Amino acid sequence: MGVGSLADLLDQLAVVLRFGLRAAAQPQPKAEGIEAEGYVWNEMMGEKLEALDKTPDAENGEEAYEVCGACHLPSGAGRPDGTFPQLAGQHRTVVIKQIADIREGRRDNPIMYPFAKTLTDSQELSDVSAYIQTLPIPSDNGKGPGSDLDRGKSLYDANCVECHGNFGQGDASKFYPVLAGQHYKYMLRQITDIRDGRRRNANPDMVKVVKKYSDAELAAVVDYMSRLEWPERQARN
Repeated sequence: MGVGSLADLLDQLAVVLRFGLRAAAQPQPKAEGIEAEGYVWNEMMGEKLEALDKTPDAENGEEAYEVCGACHLPSGAGRPDGTFPQLAGQHRTVVIKQIADIREGRRDNPIMYPFAKTLTDSQELSDVSAYIQTLPIPSDNGKGPGSDLDRGKSLYDANCVECHGNFGQGDASKFYPVLAGQHYKYMLRQITDIRDGRRRNANPDMVKVVKKYSDAELAAVVDYMSRLEWPERQARN
């Protein structure tokens, strides 16, 4: 590790520690999610709707993203070990929804919460989401073992491609996330949480799909998804 990269790492650790201490003093609120009767996924209201209606300024978003880069890296690549997701190239709509859900307490993420709260208002949320979408999706993301890819492809084609597309490109208008370039370990944790009811802002339609999956089936389909590439937003070597 070079001197520059070591200094960058120390700076990142200092940011994480500072916000970790803030998190201890500022517990995340809790809003009703999928566990509540009458839950409506992606209801158009509150800060999310305000941010979606703003005209985004990606240049301002780049400045706001500096705090995010401590964990997700300046490139938006996240960590291959799955501790922090790959953000680069993600749809602006998806980023807005997920951050708004964390800020409101509909998605439980006490580590992310104090970082999300650094965004001053819905305009800045709109801006940083637009900037994240401009970042090229890396191809060197963390991938699965590759031991059951035929099974994974069969499951993906049967149950996932309709919403997430052949390239893992998702659908911005429907708030379906980009999967291309996402880390295997992160996706496996999230999909397992969706199946088991721990991801409280989950789409009920997706819960119905993954509820029937065994652990081995989840691992296989996520392994396949971790290898998807979307040329339109993929980084060029």
